[in-house]
Amino acid sequence: MSLLPHIEVETNPSPDASVIWLHGLGADGNDFKPIVPELKLPQSAAVRFIFPHAPSMPVTINNGFVMPAWYDITDMSIDRKVDEPQLRQSASEVVKFIVNEVERGISHERIVIAGFSQGGAVALETLLSYPSKLAGLLAMSTYFATKDSIKWHNANQSTPVEIHHGIYDPVVPVALGQTTYQQLTSKGYKTEFKTYPMEHSVCPQQIGDISRWLSKVLSL
Repeated sequence: MSLLPHIEVETNPSPDASVIWLHGLGADGNDFKPIVPELKLPQSAAVRFIFPHAPSMPVTINNGFVMPAWYDITDMSIDRKVDEPQLRQSASEVVKFIVNEVERGISHERIVIAGFSQGGAVALETLLSYPSKLAGLLAMSTYFATKDSIKWHNANQSTPVEIHHGIYDPVVPVALGQTTYQQLTSKGYKTEFKTYPMEHSVCPQQIGDISRWLSKVLSL
């Protein structure tokens, strides 16, 4: 099975849990690698963090400039017109990482999917359509791009979903995060929504919340 190029960081030998973390538009897997030590997880925690690199492609809203992207964005309107087949293809690449982790001995219920911005949209598509229960979903500064076309699967109906957003985000308005929260809550998903005094980024307070959330959903 061919996996996308990626970075792996293990907090201890012989990991018993995995976090697959997807970056945003124009970045790569190195973007969130420095967050691992900042999480200050328990010293005994053995977690494998996987940071895939998105393929490079022309992005319409950036004048067709070729950059790392999980899918093309064709319009900057609040509803975000995106190339859904490309997004679903990216989700299928994430599924390959899930399958690979299971083959390496990690239980499905010990795998977290995390994503920022574009990566968060792919993470939502991946977990909400995945046929086996996973440990959790962390969706940061993102939006539910495939809300009208996703093929829902109830395997993760009780899986914790954590949605984070900056109240001053000029790229993905906080209203889109709020809408995602409302959509999932209305369908019975176990969803939490937190906002932070930041723009399209990550802040220290949020990192602390992520650490506590990971420790909870993975029983670290």
